[in-house]
Amino acid sequence: MRKRARVIYNPTSGREALRNDLVDILSIYEQAGYETSAFATTPAPNSAKNEARRAAEEGFDLIVAAGGDGTLNEVVNGIAGLEHRPTMAIIPAGTTNDYARALRIPRDDPIAAAKLILRKNKKFKIDIGQAGDNYFMNIAAGGTLTELTYDVPSQMKSLFGYAAYLAKGAELLPRVKPVDVDIKYDDQEYRGKASTIFLALTNSVGGFEQIVPDASLDDGKFTMIIVKKSSLIDMMSLMAKALQGKHIGDPGIIYAKATDVEVTPLNKDDRIMINLDGEYGGDAPMKFHDLKQHLEVIANLDEIPDDAITESADFKRVERDFVEGVDKINSEDKKK
Repeated sequence: MRKRARVIYNPTSGREALRNDLVDILSIYEQAGYETSAFATTPAPNSAKNEARRAAEEGFDLIVAAGGDGTLNEVVNGIAGLEHRPTMAIIPAGTTNDYARALRIPRDDPIAAAKLILRKNKKFKIDIGQAGDNYFMNIAAGGTLTELTYDVPSQMKSLFGYAAYLAKGAELLPRVKPVDVDIKYDDQEYRGKASTIFLALTNSVGGFEQIVPDASLDDGKFTMIIVKKSSLIDMMSLMAKALQGKHIGDPGIIYAKATDVEVTPLNKDDRIMINLDGEYGGDAPMKFHDLKQHLEVIANLDEIPDDAITESADFKRVERDFVEGVDKINSEDKKK
């Protein structure tokens, strides 16, 4: 029985460029051996999520999330809670495309991103984060700075890209307000003030790769950052260090690895909005759990650093060596 693929694409992502490439994208997955169809998301709530779940429950083998980080998050939420979880591919067409950056998927060429399916060395299993009833692939965050994601209009994101986030961040910085929190992480606990909390699954946060430089894609642990500093001068200094990867030992933060994290505001009047992959995911108190190697994805494995794939790293090297060996044998046979 021929394998089936469903391309779930956001027709408004990437200045609507996906529409122009859709026929070629479908042809590439057909070439890879999949009977391929497409679904255009609508403005209705959970459009991509509902379609991903439907396709998974109907037994599709591959689901392609084509769009920005929001589309990707919806697709993940559609399949992560199911027993049968299809392999997932990503065609980035958004503003920051954090997860595509971490998987070394071409971010400016949808055709090149689709062609990863044609490679022999292309699949591995990644961690997924769970926050209450929701799932996320890249980052969960709470605190004043994370609220800028909600405040940047979608039209502004499309026209100005990441510059829109930087402009809004500069505007919000003077209003950073720490809150009293209780944060339990594995067998440890922090009780005190925090202005921002990050739980990262990859090394790409808002397009920057030095904020969590040692993040692993499959080790079963979040990289957690609790920012305790609150004054404008302290925050600006910390941000400058973070962009250079020099913040990890700063006394104004807690930097740790954890599988389970629980965030609780200590004052009932303090609201901590939780951001999941750039989308609103509810308010704290909230529990987070790292689901180890939960989804299989198509990635540019040849370019992902070995230290970003822990338990799969040996498999990655063995598979790469095997593929190169087979190609060498085939090449020598053709010469005979």
